[in-house]
Amino acid sequence: MNNLDLDVIQQGLNWLKQGQCVWLCTVLSTYGSAPRAPGAMLVALATGAFRGSLSGGCVEDDFLERLGRDEFTAHSAIVRYGEGGLAPSLALPCGGVLDVLVERFEPHSGAMEHFALLLGALQGQQQVMRHIDLRAARRCVDTVSGTGVAVVVEDRQVRIRIGAAQRLLVAGLSPVAEFCAGFARSLGYEVIVCDPRPELTAGFHLEGVKVLEMLPASYIAQGGCHGATAVVALTHDPRLDDLTLLEAARSPAFYIGAMGSRRTSAKRLERLSRIGHLDDQTLSRINAPIGLNLGSKTPAEIALAVMSDIVRVRNGVARDAL
Repeated sequence: MNNLDLDVIQQGLNWLKQGQCVWLCTVLSTYGSAPRAPGAMLVALATGAFRGSLSGGCVEDDFLERLGRDEFTAHSAIVRYGEGGLAPSLALPCGGVLDVLVERFEPHSGAMEHFALLLGALQGQQQVMRHIDLRAARRCVDTVSGTGVAVVVEDRQVRIRIGAAQRLLVAGLSPVAEFCAGFARSLGYEVIVCDPRPELTAGFHLEGVKVLEMLPASYIAQGGCHGATAVVALTHDPRLDDLTLLEAARSPAFYIGAMGSRRTSAKRLERLSRIGHLDDQTLSRINAPIGLNLGSKTPAEIALAVMSDIVRVRNGVARDAL
């Protein structure tokens, strides 16, 4: 059900509740080739157990070995991997350089409260800013709004902005929907499938995907969408899709789309305008037909086109720029 950062913070909180000391690592900056962006996280125990990723594999093993040798005892510190960094890791296979914040959390109530606030932010409850003072060995969490860069480092002070994790809400099961769910998991999305038809949900099982036997519109109406949510209606059933789109159009979801031909989509948008009293600006938020025009024919190809369009919108790329 969770994306990678949600897994990291949830696991860290669980370990703290079990009375274990945890280390939280956050990518602060990257130079050259690097597979994980600033803000990416990993949580670990001294035993070598870990969750998350910093580099896609070329840093984690070395970090865990050093952790096992008790090299990271400080409250918080910045370490570098790559050229000029920790010996003997003077060069990474990818040729990049990573600056990583390493923090030690003892299992006390303050640490658990800290992780609980981060978990709430990733679940879309609020956006927060972490403040870490490397000189005074202090850290705190404040609620913030607006937008900004994920990480700021200046004068031994680190600020890390954490907001809602990327979520894909799949409204109704279909062959295309199943492939979308799988692709989204690979891309690190939290994936939730809503379908009120037990004959379909009973036979659907995909690791890491949460399945809710309910109307997607009901889930959205209960606050199921935040600003990092993409909603896809892929059933060709207007009884399911139309209600979903009506609710989604009134939500803060960053992407809303429905499958269908141009003719079917035009009829759907007219119907939503008439029944739901949606104005042109609200209707323009609905991508119909959904997805990029890749000449897709099979369910997997259509799902690829859908997820490609979601990634395009999430990255702020205009369609005419492709």
